[in-house]
This record gives sequence, structure tokens and C-alpha cells, in this order.
Amino acid sequence: MSSNKNANADSKTNADPNSAPQTDGLHHVTAISSDPQANVDFYTDVLGVRLVKRTVNFDDPGTYHLYYGDETGSPGTILTFFPFEGARGGRVGRGQTSATTFVIPEASVDYWVDRLESMGVAVDDPVERFDETVVPLRDHDGQPLELVAGKSDVEPWTGGPVPAKHAIRGFHGVTLDSLNPDATGDVLETLGYERVGTAGERTRFRAAADRGAVVDLLDRPDGDRGQQGVGTVHHVAFRTADDETQAAWRDRLAEVGLRVTPQKDRQYFRSIYFREPGGILFEVATDGPGFDRDEPVATLGTDLKLPPWLEDDRDSLEERLPALEVAPSTAAERTEGVN
Repeated sequence: MSSNKNANADSKTNADPNSAPQTDGLHHVTAISSDPQANVDFYTDVLGVRLVKRTVNFDDPGTYHLYYGDETGSPGTILTFFPFEGARGGRVGRGQTSATTFVIPEASVDYWVDRLESMGVAVDDPVERFDETVVPLRDHDGQPLELVAGKSDVEPWTGGPVPAKHAIRGFHGVTLDSLNPDATGDVLETLGYERVGTAGERTRFRAAADRGAVVDLLDRPDGDRGQQGVGTVHHVAFRTADDETQAAWRDRLAEVGLRVTPQKDRQYFRSIYFREPGGILFEVATDGPGFDRDEPVATLGTDLKLPPWLEDDRDSLEERLPALEVAPSTAAERTEGVN
């Protein structure tokens, strides 16, 4: 990275780092997609993760908000989407998250390459990065994803089409293509990440966590700037335990000059947001209350769930939202069959 730190001087602090909160890694990643049925088909049928919640975008209730993860949608496994039918395509580039990365078992690389190729998925040859094997691919909207052979404390979802011994085990991390890598790196360190290595244009940061611990930061001063749209990530969320620790985060982030929103109730967690100096929208989200607050674990993702303030609009929203079909292998029938 460049040595010019002037642009992020306001993000520095003399506060004692030992008194600061520490993140437990990623909570979730939220992206933009096109057709919601195609989104469900790719993530449940191809990647084999579970649809754990179908709700709406609370800021735009005429649009779904779909959540995928492990059996319960535990923090560190959750990839979510706003599917906007007919929306323009985005361009992945600087000022954005440029890849979302999942963990697969170390012996499963060949299985996944064969599976993806046989299903017509855009997949590249595996590469080595920081002594890990990485399988780059793109989803149906062209969003960059990666599968990394490694270890995780996540138990795989066994109700999907992928055998448990090969199934995805939550997040490995994300890659950030920052407009200001030095400043973004400072924010990551404020969040409790440690710089652990550099390879070319990529610097790796790691949190003290068992899942979703890795953030890779790119330094590409000549790269094209990204454009938000279909196939791009909207924001990245980091974990915090509860409201009390989230409040401590809000104070800490304000201390280093970041503008943080008030807490927002997202039903399944509570959130604060800020845009870091490199242009990427960050969130700090509580671990609870969780996705089973309004439906049993066995039937997660089966029905449309709305927050209390939208229940009076249910009929009109259900008329506007397209119908979704989930393959039996990922629906409640399959869940009941494996219990």
C-alpha cells in the first residue's frame, strides 16, 4: 500500500486499543441480484446453502430480502440479497467489496470444480493464495464468489443437495477493493483486525474468530471504479454480541471520526451503519435475536415473514412480490426427512 496517510488523518485516534471492543468477524454480506427465483435456484440448488428467511427490504417493501446460511442462519454464514427485477447490472471495482468467500473442506476442491462445471457455472481454475486453495466463480448475475479450502467451526447444512462432507461451512471472508486502502486498513484495525500478510496488491487482515475471520484489502490505484447494481455487494456486516457492545462500537467509531447511524431494528438482528473512507458501506450487527424468532428452525425460509409495522400491508405486498419456489431438497419436507 502507499505510505500517504494524509487522507485518513481524521480516522486516527490515541485511544487505548486494549480498551476497544473486538469484532468476532463477519456477520453477513448483503448483495444485489436480479430475478429472485434465479437467486433462490443458484444459492440453494447449486451452492447448497439454506434459504433461512424470506422477508422484504424494510426500506423498499416491494422488494424481497432473501437470507441464506447454515441450518439456523448463524452469524458468519449469512449471505443476503435484494433481488431487483429488471435493475441494471453493476460493475465490480474500486470502492466496493469485490468478492465474497466461503469455506469448503480441504479435500473438496475437485468435487466443487466438477460440480460447478457440470452445472454450467462460470468457474475458474483453482489458485493458491496465502497457502490456501481458492476456487473463483461467479453466480448467475456475475457476482464474484470464492470457495476456499480450509477449516471452520460451522456445521454444514445437511438438508440441501450437496453431501455434508463437501458442503459449504460459512464464510471465509471478503475482499475489499478500496478507494483509499490505507484508510480502510486503519478502520479494519479499529474493528480489531490484524494485518497478517501481503501478496502483491493484496493485504490480508484477520480477526480472532473461528469463522468469517478474513478480510483481504486490495491496493489498485489504477483500477476502474465500481458501480452499484445487479451482481455487486451492497454492504458488509461485522459481528457484535448484543446492544451493549454495539453501543460501545458506536462510541468507538465516532471517536475515530466516522459518521455512524442510529441503531436500526432488522428484526433478526439490530444494526448500525457507516461508510468507511474507502467508499465501502459497513455495518455492525448484533448476533441476536436470530432467524427462529418468528418461525421454527425446521421450517425456516418457508413463508413470507414481515415485521409488525408491515403486517397490515401483507395482502398488497404478497400481490406485488413474485411467487418463489424452493426445491424439495431445501424445503421443510427435506428437513423433516433428515431429522
